[in-house]
Amino acid sequence: MPKLGMEPLRRRQLIEATIEAIHDRGMNGVTMGDIARRADVSPALAHHYFGSKDELLNATLRHLLAEFALEIRHRLRGTPAPRDRIKAVIDGSFGAEQFRPAVISAWLAFYMQSLHDAAAARLLSIYLKRLETNLRHDLKALMPAQEAATAARGIAAMIDGLWLRAALPTLHSSPEAAIALVDDYLAGVIARHGR
Repeated sequence: MPKLGMEPLRRRQLIEATIEAIHDRGMNGVTMGDIARRADVSPALAHHYFGSKDELLNATLRHLLAEFALEIRHRLRGTPAPRDRIKAVIDGSFGAEQFRPAVISAWLAFYMQSLHDAAAARLLSIYLKRLETNLRHDLKALMPAQEAATAARGIAAMIDGLWLRAALPTLHSSPEAAIALVDDYLAGVIARHGR
């Protein structure tokens, strides 16, 4: 029987092990037994906490989304100016934690998983909507609401596309170069609206 209070620690260990396993073996090569070994727990305990591999994968995606949201909230804290808040979202999207090799592998795997898994698709949809909403909120202080919605959609699309380019070494981009491109786009959008 697990010790009282160990469940949150064990869940976290299993989620971290899942991220590493996906990085090493890909989404399809990962088994509950492999994840359990990496977390130094029994496969039965992994099943006890998560039920199935799919539930563990979705918990891992929720963890990645929560970590990303925490990073953005941290960057937004004490940042009242709308332009600076937008910049904080852009910078957080390309932050160092998002560019650990294992995290990159996990995010890419989950994007692919969302094509076939309704729960993963729902979670990614929430992330994409939240990103656009956060951007639109501060853009509305700089331009009319309709233009803010269009600009938010454009910035969110650039973030995702450039993140992919920065994440894949074969495309030879960097997070800093991606940030500079999004910043240039943002400056152009704001300039068109006279602010």
